This record gives sequence, structure tokens and C-alpha cells, in this order.
Amino acid sequence: MRISVASFSHETLTFCPEISTLEAWEAGGIRYGPDALDTEGEGEGYITGYKEAAEGQEGVEFVGILRTGWPKLTGYGSWITTEAFDVICGRIVSRLEEQVNGEGVDGVLLALHGAMAVTNVPRPEAEIVRRVRKTVGDVPIMVTFDLHANEDVEMAHAADAVFILKTYPHLDAHEIGYTAAMCMIETVRGNFSPEMAFRKPRIASASVFQASGFHPMKKVYDRCREWEARGVYCASVAPGFAYADVPDVGASVFVVADGDRALAEEAAQDLHDLMWSLREELTKRLPRAKEGVAEVVKMVEAGKKPVVIAYHDDRLGDGTHVLRELLDQGAENWCSTGVADPEVLKMLSENHVVGDRVTVKIGGWLDPISGDPVEVSGRIEYLGSADWVETGPMGRGAEMHVDLVASLDLGRNRHVVVTERLSAPMSADRLKALGLDVDGFDIVEIKSRVHHKAWWDTWSAVDYPVDPPGLGPADLSILEYRHLPWGVYPIGTKYRKNAE
Repeated sequence: MRISVASFSHETLTFCPEISTLEAWEAGGIRYGPDALDTEGEGEGYITGYKEAAEGQEGVEFVGILRTGWPKLTGYGSWITTEAFDVICGRIVSRLEEQVNGEGVDGVLLALHGAMAVTNVPRPEAEIVRRVRKTVGDVPIMVTFDLHANEDVEMAHAADAVFILKTYPHLDAHEIGYTAAMCMIETVRGNFSPEMAFRKPRIASASVFQASGFHPMKKVYDRCREWEARGVYCASVAPGFAYADVPDVGASVFVVADGDRALAEEAAQDLHDLMWSLREELTKRLPRAKEGVAEVVKMVEAGKKPVVIAYHDDRLGDGTHVLRELLDQGAENWCSTGVADPEVLKMLSENHVVGDRVTVKIGGWLDPISGDPVEVSGRIEYLGSADWVETGPMGRGAEMHVDLVASLDLGRNRHVVVTERLSAPMSADRLKALGLDVDGFDIVEIKSRVHHKAWWDTWSAVDYPVDPPGLGPADLSILEYRHLPWGVYPIGTKYRKNAE
């Protein structure tokens, strides 16, 4: 049994200014052949789950095809160019053709994301599956997705089975990979007959409201597990990624059962109805930077500390709104964990050393929505590359490296980390690698929505999301969509007209 494995994955924020070109993908790294399955030093993910499923299975061989990294950009990548998509898909297809014409292919596992957006390709993940299908013929094709996937019926028609994460922060990629691979193996053996049902709740919601351990999404994932206890093989709900301006934006439901279409359809409809009933709870107002920082300062003064400020909507990395308020409002004992400014970093590395006192303007250069550059003065306390092993739940065991990073000590235990690109520490490990005393802070500002919660919620007394101007806002109505479905709640034309 030869199962081919490929991964072409991206969460595309189409409102960002940086286009995801082929050159950016190449710079981010693309692995081929056996290297595509090499997960040494990466921590757990879909592919480690695939590989565990094959352990001890006589006659089962997984064949690596291709695996992309993340395109090398400052912040989130915007639209993937048609060229990049076609070239990378072409490399997947050509390598599959070689296997089809060689020792053969019995099935294909695709580790995708689901929120990819490509110029001139309306539903790119479904298109990937279709191109693979045209190459390998009538063999099972199964897909694993992030829960921010935007998918519709075209994916349900293209793939034999779809499996989606149930946790946000994403802690179950290995488990979902294992589930998908076991389904594939048993299907090829003839022991499993995948029947899949699909529904599309017309709901778009901000990522910051989608945490799986909190209401309302906890109720949805609890229901998924109830259906699995009743005989469904895998029940999946993706709340979707609202920041991709694409026709299939929003939530989706995929249910896989063994030979029982009626059971799959019943579960899918129930999960659809549950999601729709929770639609209003997936939208609410969050404080802007000024009022949010003011509230955090009050908490600290009242002894309710430490506090994590989740600067959730900065998807570029150069946002300065929270940093400016921390300075203007006189807060002390804090760390701003990442302002992306590669030019300032380059200047520091070429002209200064640790211990130098500098005055620099940082951030606010990539897009006006990020805010104005902020002038800071302080001592360089770290400057250079950094390496660490991740011990937090997100990516535990992964060997991490950044080429260049700086930390500035502004006095009164105020610290600013300057990075080359968007950065959010998933635990204290990254900051400790810079020599920072994390437990000495009252406030830590992180450019993250939910992933940081897996570790930082164990450290902080309060996780406090704020909603400054940014390209990933809680209030979706401020974004200028062009490709939305008419009836997607609450931002489709149907609801906007009613609101007016």
C-alpha cells in the first residue's frame, strides 16, 4: 500500500498589502520527496500523526511528495499569485504522475489549511484536490484542515473524506492526522467505506471569538464528540477565516461515517443548526487600544495581575497602537513582545552592539492602519540570532530559530522586542531566550488571538483582548469585502441592507 503525502498550506489574509509570490514561497522553503515527511525538530503536526498511523502496519508505505513552509513575508501574506499556485500544484502533480507511472499510488493524503486565497482561483483547496484526482484517478483522497478553513460543497464533491481540527489553540493536529491516516489505511484495505455529509452555515466570525475551550465554540466541539460517541467516525466544524475575501468564506461542517450516509447527514444537519443558533454569540465589541490599556493599568493597580494584552488584529506585525498607549499612559513592568521592523533591526545590527543606548522610531511602516511609528529610547539588551526549544503546548519540542531579533530596555522594567516579521511568543520560551525575566512583568502584550492562551493563560491572571485598528478586526463590518456570499451573517449584503 503506497499512500502519497503532500502539503500546500496557507491562511491568506487578503486585506494585507504583501502578495504571496512564488519567490516568497521559495524563500520560505519547500521540501520534496522523503524530506517532505521529515518532521525532526518540528514538534507534532498532521504529518507526525500520519506517520504514527503507519507504524507497525505491515505493507503500508507513506511516500513524500512536497511540503511547503510559510511564504517569507513581514506579516500575513495576502493573495497568492496564480503563478505561485500553478507552479506548486504543478510540482505536486508531476511527482504524483511519476509515482502513478512507477510503483503506483493507492491513496493521497493532503495536509492543507482551508483558508487559502489565490488570484483567479475561487476555491483553491478544492482545485488542488481536483488536479490531484485527475492525476491519480479513482483512489481515495483525504484532506486534513485547520479549523479556520473556508470551504463549501466543491470540497465535499472533490475529496473522499475531510478531517478538521477541533482545538483552538491548535493542539490536536497530530491526533487529526492520525485519524485521517487510519481512515485512509482501512479504506484502501476495504475495511472502511467513507460516507461524508456537508453543510454550510452562513456565518463569518472573527478568529478571536473562536477559542474551542470557551463558549460558544466549546458547545459545538462538545457536540461533535457526542456524535462520534454515537458512531460517527469524525465530526468536524470549521468556524472559518473571516479575513479572506472569498466566495466560500465562513463556517463549514464535514461529517465522515463508515458506510452510513444517513447517520452522517443527521449529524451534519444537527451541527449546522447548532452553529446557526450561536451566530449572535460569535460577534461582539472589544475595547480599542486606549480604553483597553487604561483598563489593564487599573487591573494591575488593583492587584489583578499579571495581564496579557492580546493585540489580536495586528496581522502585519508593525502595529504600534498598544505600544504607544503603554508609553503614553505611564505603565511600568511590561513587555511588548514583537514590533516588526526589519530596517531598524538591520540598522541596529550594522551600527550597534549590546549595551549601546539608542533612540529609534519603530513600527508603523507597512500600512497606515498599523499606526504611526513610535520613538523609543533605551539600552540594547539583546541583538542577534536566537534559538530555543519550545516547551509550551503549541509546538512542544520544536527547535526554533530566528535570524535576527533585538530587545530594548526602556527603563522602569519596560521592554520592547523588535522582530523582522510578525511574531507572537506561544510561551515564555522565546522571551527567556532573549534574557528577559518574564515573571517580573505585570503586563505582556502579544500579537495573538487565541493560540497564546494554551500557555499564557496558565501564567496570567487575565487575558485581555483589544481591538485597535488592524486588518484582522473583531468588527468585520469595517473591512471592504468584494466577494462575499449574499447571505453570510452578519456581513453579507442581506444583513448589511437590513442594518441600514
